[in-house]
Amino acid sequence: MINQIVPALISFVVVSLLSPLLIAVLRQLNLIQPIRKELPSNHQLKKGTPLMFGIILFVGIIVSIFISPTPLMYFLSITYILFSFIGFLDDFWKASRQDPEGVSGKTKLIFQFIFTGTLLFYMINEMGVDTSINIYKNISLELPMVLYIFVITLFVVGSANAINFTDGLDGLLGVVAIPTYFFFFMVSERAEVQIFSLIMIGCLLGFLIYNIYPAKAFMGDTGSLAIGGSLSFLAVLEKVEILIPILFFIYFAEVLSVILQVSSFKLTRKRIFEMTPIHYHFGLKYKWSENTIVTFFGFFSWFCVFICLAYWRFFLNP
Repeated sequence: MINQIVPALISFVVVSLLSPLLIAVLRQLNLIQPIRKELPSNHQLKKGTPLMFGIILFVGIIVSIFISPTPLMYFLSITYILFSFIGFLDDFWKASRQDPEGVSGKTKLIFQFIFTGTLLFYMINEMGVDTSINIYKNISLELPMVLYIFVITLFVVGSANAINFTDGLDGLLGVVAIPTYFFFFMVSERAEVQIFSLIMIGCLLGFLIYNIYPAKAFMGDTGSLAIGGSLSFLAVLEKVEILIPILFFIYFAEVLSVILQVSSFKLTRKRIFEMTPIHYHFGLKYKWSENTIVTFFGFFSWFCVFICLAYWRFFLNP
């Protein structure tokens, strides 16, 4: 246990100490967040906040590889880096051009599908990950490789983007993602997954010192897409796909609220929510502060994790 906690503590300390320097550099380079005009007035006040702060989470990748330079750790790190690369392109476009839209959604999806399909193919052929979905103890749904790659690719890309949607309030994604990483630390028997998960928790705790309301810098897609890809592939690696609807409940609620809002407006010209993703709705409809929303979502994320841990312990773990 000490061998796992120490790297996480190192990551926390390094992120905490280096963050002010990174924030200063981002500000000096004028890589700041453009604010969409339709966002509430309290968000307009955040104009000028440095973007791409998610770069600091690469501390976790460096520490992970240094502590455990194994093929599996390299795979986890590469997964994180590839999705972060997509986010970086989007963030750099937004910040350098002051364009809130960033890189086109189609371009980002093409990259995500290519990276995800390639990584899944490698997992199956080189890492021995089987093409089944575990349902209950020794009961599983066996899928042909092509169908499995197709289904799981949709899941990974969808999940990564859902997690990306969650990064909309100061500290929100960090607070919600920590319990999810904790889940994978608890259920995995792989030392690399346990170390990686704890290191990411350490990084996010250090990150939150500067990202909790009022945020001194924003994570950006550089961090949120990387976290999304990382968590999604951990779910596939640990064969807990059946738990994803609960484990990723908040992430899916965020993206589902957008889908429902758009569909409702197109069909009836009426909106279901005050604004989407749904975290904005709580602020506009119920006048919740950002800290209240983040705290509520954080507690609910822990609640979902404990439900998943119970199911895994009694119904899924052989």
